[in-house]
Amino acid sequence: MEMTETSQKKYYRIVLLVLVIFFAISFITNILNSIIADVKESFNLSLTLTGLLPFSFFIAYGVMSIPAGFLSEKYSDKTLLSAAFFLMVVASLLFTIFPGYVIFSPTLFSLGCCMAVLQVVINPMLRIAGGKEHFAFNSVLAQLVFGLASFASPFLYIYLVNKDDTEKPLADFLQGLVPPDLPWVSLYVVFALLSLLLLVIVRLTSYPKYEKEDSEKSGSQQSYSDLLKNKYTWLYFFGIFCYVGTEQGIGNWISQYLFEYHQMDPQSVGAKTVAKFWAMLTVGCLLGLVLLKLIDSRKVLIGASLLTIACLGIALTGSGKAALWAFASLGFFISVMWSVIFSLGLNSVKDHHGSFSGILCTGIAGGAIMPLIVGFIGDYFGLKIGLLFLLLPLLFILSIGFWAKPLVQNKTIRLKRKNQYEP
Repeated sequence: MEMTETSQKKYYRIVLLVLVIFFAISFITNILNSIIADVKESFNLSLTLTGLLPFSFFIAYGVMSIPAGFLSEKYSDKTLLSAAFFLMVVASLLFTIFPGYVIFSPTLFSLGCCMAVLQVVINPMLRIAGGKEHFAFNSVLAQLVFGLASFASPFLYIYLVNKDDTEKPLADFLQGLVPPDLPWVSLYVVFALLSLLLLVIVRLTSYPKYEKEDSEKSGSQQSYSDLLKNKYTWLYFFGIFCYVGTEQGIGNWISQYLFEYHQMDPQSVGAKTVAKFWAMLTVGCLLGLVLLKLIDSRKVLIGASLLTIACLGIALTGSGKAALWAFASLGFFISVMWSVIFSLGLNSVKDHHGSFSGILCTGIAGGAIMPLIVGFIGDYFGLKIGLLFLLLPLLFILSIGFWAKPLVQNKTIRLKRKNQYEP
């Protein structure tokens, strides 16, 4: 009995570790949304070159997601987690020592590769450590932690870069480690320390031994070949591509847009609006869970897409006050898109769900392409026109609600009651 309790406590520590890793992934990933305007000014970049920064980060998901799946079959969780955090420490420190645009791009690519590996490793860990019967609950909890970190990271940025009369010994110390004209670089000192702490924790933690089920494995080359011959694989891949591209296309340019068109300070108003965007996305996830128990997921996706399109129009054509409200609200309206598209995709194929998940995760590379396109268009026609480009991926996401034909529908309360009375 004592051995069982000890084992259970160890598994709960693994759940806690996974949640902390989710927090770190989000904290480091979405800080780009807040610092993008500062980076542009610091390195005197065009909108296109600025857009290459999120490109460098998110294209790493496209490069590493499937290889990470194969690595997870060959190496232990402890080994892969350790390697990822070690590389994150090295990459972050190198950038703080040699801060510059040329170094920043490969730094972001390296961090993105590490994030892809972490994502592949920790989801099966969470399923085993927390218990298969609690996986859905723990997954939602992980998403909430992810959203909390996205909300919190802009406030660290504000704390480090804003100059006021308040005594901030920690900020002063961290800024003393980087060039005085690049205070935002001190964020990467924090990321290096956070990664180092997690590296130590990972090395000191013992892990349960388990066998992955077929649905969790990366799959064979044949499984990928079979899936790539299916048109729905490509359609749902592009759906994820469009969603992440839209999410990052909005998040990355909020601060710069408010600065260019409404003269709002990126280091205060811009960063806080980005934080609200992620906070509303987290709140929207909670509402989405309720809606998916009441309404067919395709209808939820159609409604969310139409509201997002309308809200983006208000953000780009309204007053400064309307833009602040609309940009924050966009997070709320897009919040259900990822889970609905992903679940519709998995429920539309009979076999190879592990491989299909890897292909869908490769679609995260949309976060690399869309912000770059927005920046490129913005250089020639203005950032407002560039952001209007995001209507195209939103229209594709809207179309999914009409053509999706899942083999398994999401179970709503109404459907469940109906089935109870069927003979």
